[in-house]
Amino acid sequence: MRTPFIPVILACALFATAGAALAEPARGERLQAELQQRFARADSNGDGRLTAEEAKAGMPFVSRHFAVIDAEGQGSVSLEQIKGFAQAQMARRKGAQ
Repeated sequence: MRTPFIPVILACALFATAGAALAEPARGERLQAELQQRFARADSNGDGRLTAEEAKAGMPFVSRHFAVIDAEGQGSVSLEQIKGFAQAQMARRKGAQ
């Protein structure tokens, strides 16, 4: 005797997995937009870069890791450098699991 619930359960699992996969890019886009907004607010002089002081005042995570993000020792960091550092941190955490 076949149970009619198995196809229903499989379909629900498939849709739940697909929904999570589709939601992930939207979450990433939202996080990118939030990062850009926070960066713009912290960039008090509007030059497109954060000094250690600007980071301390507006982006504490960046401030704590400023020396690492500013690997070239320029005294300021760009949004791209911050994104690169954050992505590397996330990759490291995923690899450690």
